[in-house]
Amino acid sequence: MKAIVVTDRAAGTAGMTLVERPEPDVARLAGLEGANYGDVVVEVHASGFTGDELEWPSTWIDRLGRDRTPSIPGHEVAGVVTALSYGTTGLSVGQRVFGLTDWTRDGTLAEYVVVEARNLAPLPGDVDFTVGASVVMTGLTAWQGLFEHGHIRAGQSVLVHGAAGAVGSMATQLAREAGVYVIGTGRAAHRQTALDYGAQEFVDLANDTMEDVGEVDLVFDVFGGDIGRRSAGLVRAGGTLVTVAGPPEARPAGGLAIDFVVVSDRAQLSEIARRVRDGRLRTHIGQVATLDDAVDAFNPTERITGKTIIRVRR
Repeated sequence: MKAIVVTDRAAGTAGMTLVERPEPDVARLAGLEGANYGDVVVEVHASGFTGDELEWPSTWIDRLGRDRTPSIPGHEVAGVVTALSYGTTGLSVGQRVFGLTDWTRDGTLAEYVVVEARNLAPLPGDVDFTVGASVVMTGLTAWQGLFEHGHIRAGQSVLVHGAAGAVGSMATQLAREAGVYVIGTGRAAHRQTALDYGAQEFVDLANDTMEDVGEVDLVFDVFGGDIGRRSAGLVRAGGTLVTVAGPPEARPAGGLAIDFVVVSDRAQLSEIARRVRDGRLRTHIGQVATLDDAVDAFNPTERITGKTIIRVRR
């Protein structure tokens, strides 16, 4: 099968290479001796890639700290189940699925990937594979940041950093649907996009004073650094700052600061898919490329806004 691999951590996305790799051993997967209980083989139709995953230790070493290069990056997948491991239940061969793969195993920038069945959810037939792959990481991150960790509820307020970005636009839409007042932030050029996704106010981080928004119940941070530190001061007593940018450098007075790593969740994926089907949730896809063109797509010569999706099969 064709696959993108990485071998040199220092090279970043420029070190990506398209190669031929063995397909998953279906016969061994299905046999008792070779069983990894709960695994399925997915024929990849569309794959997503998170820009900083080549900085994650799990891209380069396994759970025991052993080198696992050349590794296949990418953890967002939409495709079709082609084989089940021994004892696997809950999914069937031929089923359309989407989900998030394990961090320390070969990923989705390939024609086939082995995934734990529990990390996948059915993908409705009227949701395109490209859309399915684009909402996995972004949708789950937004959902878990807002509801699992932020415990946001109707009538409250949230400051969403990067509200026009792939994750921020998801958080903005989900928060608005939940009856939350949304203040978005970002670059001046992204103001209208953030408003189109549902932000009721917008803060230009380069020219506006962020502190002028006053207190909020929740800050959803994707930036960290100085923005994250200043954001802690905006959280009212009893509120929360949630971040995906690493351990927070400042904590709200009288509130909580939580950094989290997104996990796959079948029930949440199903809720996200339902909203996509109903038109309540729009994904922000910046470009779509083929697997043959993936290396160039991840090394663009100009800035791309939105998610880059690799369409492995048409």
